[in-house]
Amino acid sequence: MTHPFATRQIPFFLTASTPCPYLPGKMERKVFTRIEPGEGPALNDNLTHAGFRRSQSVLYRPACEACDACKSVRIDTNTFEWSRKWRKLIKKNRDLTLCTDNNVATAEQYELMTRYLASRHHDGDMVGMSFGEFVMMIEEGAQRTHVAEYRDPAGQLIACALTDVLKDGISLIYSFFDPDLARRSLGSYVILDAIRQAAALGLPHVYLGYWVSGSRKMEYKAKFQPLQVLTPAGWTGFDTLDIDEDTDFNG
Repeated sequence: MTHPFATRQIPFFLTASTPCPYLPGKMERKVFTRIEPGEGPALNDNLTHAGFRRSQSVLYRPACEACDACKSVRIDTNTFEWSRKWRKLIKKNRDLTLCTDNNVATAEQYELMTRYLASRHHDGDMVGMSFGEFVMMIEEGAQRTHVAEYRDPAGQLIACALTDVLKDGISLIYSFFDPDLARRSLGSYVILDAIRQAAALGLPHVYLGYWVSGSRKMEYKAKFQPLQVLTPAGWTGFDTLDIDEDTDFNG
């Protein structure tokens, strides 16, 4: 009998309850495990497919009591609807250049993320992150991971996406961009470009993490149709939601 990971039993842990960052008045808990050297790619592939997310060297998923609002969602690159709106956005940013060769943190990336957080998430947990913590976010636990860097014609770095390449798709771990370039809709553009990257690699999915019903922070994900959601019966289609079309990707 084959086994996808090392032969040792994989330990899982449960966090204490803390206030939910998405739904006021709710408490959250997570189940998690650590990525050990040598087993990262297989563990990351299989647990992402099962609804986990990677953060540094940890893979986690919600395990909240009396709440299952967090839903793992992914885009099917083969059936994604390239609407006129999305084609226009791709055209608007056709002057950008993309580099996916980098898998280390840089001061340039850190400065961009600091400005992004101050503008878009000034009350979030990541505000005040040190450069050392940023390096850990980018480099620790990396498995088939790169930082997609987007530059304007002048060579200025204006968007980044920390990305895992899985056996069946691309997982967008965290994205940030120049908050002063709202006209470019860079958050949405990064997702669209990930769809193009996945398709070029012959990968059928782009994993977006969690969608939370009732959370404005997460509703942008439902714009990318057709979307798939993980249910107890497996991955299935997700109906289009009534959302604000102007909501952009916030990382």
